[in-house]
Amino acid sequence: MSGIHKRFPGVHALKDVDLELHTGECLALLGENGAGKSTLIKMLGGAHLPDEGTISFNGNPIQIHGPQDALAAGIAVIYQEFNLVPWLSARENIFLGQEPGRVCILPAKRERERAVELFKQLGADIDPATLCCDLTVAEQQIVEIAKALAADARILVMDEPSAALSPREVDGLFRVIDGLKERGIGIIYISHRLDEIFTVADRVTFLRDGAHVGTRPIVGLTRGDMIELMVGRSIDQEYPKEITEIGDVRIACKGLNRGKKVQDVSLEVRRGEIVGLTGLVGSGRTETARILFGADRPESGTIMMNGSELQIRNPRDAIATGICLLTEDRKSQGLVLGQTVLENFGLPNLKSFSRFSWIDLGRERSSIEDHGRQLQIKMTGPDQVAATLSGGNQQKVVLAKWLERNAEVLLFDEPTRGIDVGAKYEIYQLMNRLVAKGKAILMISSELPEVLGMSDRIVVMHEGRIKGEITDVPNATQQDIMKIAVG
Repeated sequence: MSGIHKRFPGVHALKDVDLELHTGECLALLGENGAGKSTLIKMLGGAHLPDEGTISFNGNPIQIHGPQDALAAGIAVIYQEFNLVPWLSARENIFLGQEPGRVCILPAKRERERAVELFKQLGADIDPATLCCDLTVAEQQIVEIAKALAADARILVMDEPSAALSPREVDGLFRVIDGLKERGIGIIYISHRLDEIFTVADRVTFLRDGAHVGTRPIVGLTRGDMIELMVGRSIDQEYPKEITEIGDVRIACKGLNRGKKVQDVSLEVRRGEIVGLTGLVGSGRTETARILFGADRPESGTIMMNGSELQIRNPRDAIATGICLLTEDRKSQGLVLGQTVLENFGLPNLKSFSRFSWIDLGRERSSIEDHGRQLQIKMTGPDQVAATLSGGNQQKVVLAKWLERNAEVLLFDEPTRGIDVGAKYEIYQLMNRLVAKGKAILMISSELPEVLGMSDRIVVMHEGRIKGEITDVPNATQQDIMKIAVG
């Protein structure tokens, strides 16, 4: 890709960007949210057209006007939100769109044999007849890769492929990538998990504010170098945890039960404390937070705030009590993507801005603008549609609406998933400010460095139960957490 420019109303998203991928190479594409990564790969996938610039394949210029042109050229993009039909089988998804004619009997037997062969090449034991909705996230990802191989793709773009995977599944993904590279397939790998880049990448291309700021071989690159190239400044501490005065118990639960997902869970969080809640995928962390927030009703157990037992029947009760939840899936549960930033911000705060059943729109707008400045939300203004914001800025909008409520207990479920290192740093600093004011934070995270870097205490779950607690966090290691997490 050479001299790529892309403009949207009010935004020059890409400015003279160059990208070069070699045969059998894994090229990491890094940058902050809003740096232009998604726009660039959507051009490769045919979702956007460049305003200026050229795309060449094997030295020959190509024109990509849509997804079919990209596939015909040998380019496949696996987006973070998979492009699978959930009620079709793995086999049917793999060959969807590759039918030989308008009217034909699909060679199901031949497709099944080919699907089995592809899964074997990828080291996966997946029954091609299984519906995609019944597959795990890691298995769905394998189906997406098999789809690309079935279409004879020579370039594979992976956008945040490890975001929802367990450590074991990530290792499996890396083995698949190594196999693809050996077959001469070029990989473009986008991730905010910098540790992965050192394992999987051969070179790294950096974007910042829509511009290409450099490409470096992975050999000789340090984590600090990566951060500085991405954000344009050095960050001395990736996890800027500050020591605060920890007070009395703010929220506690005892003996919570809900099916097999939450079994006899008891924990507490104090004023001024960040408690990290971690464990493997499916350990019951999110389910516990949903009960505390009233999204799910427990079969038994109690929840107490400041020593008094609460009756939380729904999220409205939790919010009224001063408990707020930053959901794991901000796109489907934290925001109404089709509404503006202002409308999303106002939804849980209508009472605050209302007088005699009328909403004070001026005060509401002024408030979100203040939060926007404090949280450094990159937006054209409060009237920007939430869906058009980058992931990190969407996360900040969710934070803004809860900060306006002045909640006493904040349940952060994967607060930095899918956002860049610069935005992470800002969220960590915000967490420091919140606990300094006496707020209590329960931080659910799969990123063990984050758990170790920002927690005062760590609670570890396994198969719906709390299996252990780490109080000496400064001297703990990821291995210490994993020993507990695997039961």
